[in-house]
Amino acid sequence: MTVAVYPGSFDPIHYGHIDVARRAARVFDRLVVGAYGNPNKKLMFSVQERVALAREALADVDNIIVEGYDGLTVDFAHRHGAKVIVRGLRVISDFELEYQMAMTSRKLDPEVELVCLMTGLECAFISSSMVKEIALAGGCIAPMVPDFVARQVFARIEQQRQA
Repeated sequence: MTVAVYPGSFDPIHYGHIDVARRAARVFDRLVVGAYGNPNKKLMFSVQERVALAREALADVDNIIVEGYDGLTVDFAHRHGAKVIVRGLRVISDFELEYQMAMTSRKLDPEVELVCLMTGLECAFISSSMVKEIALAGGCIAPMVPDFVARQVFARIEQQRQA
């Protein structure tokens, strides 16, 4: 059985993430989507909330599981018996960071391979940062995220404004 992990912050999960996860699930026997607990970013959602949103977004794909994790991604891969890390590429500039991460992962564990999947053209412009920025400005994020994610994003913005 070929197991792969697809790590990310998924804050929030969007159609680009969903596209990559679904396509990776067709390539590998099992895909473990890992919501990284402490990325070096300002997060809108807790790891538990990001896991719940990702589980709902990918619930119809039988060979995907979603978990939160902390620590090194190669260690997360080991815990699941994965020898492959899947990453999504949207635009050329993503390649530099992914290449650096691949070389670092290879140094940490030469047995783990990185596989990059290009997002579909219709998703190439979407990023979680862009989703949050548009939502904070009161814009429509419906083309970028499932309805249940959009509702949670706007609810969180409202909570933050009232705090």
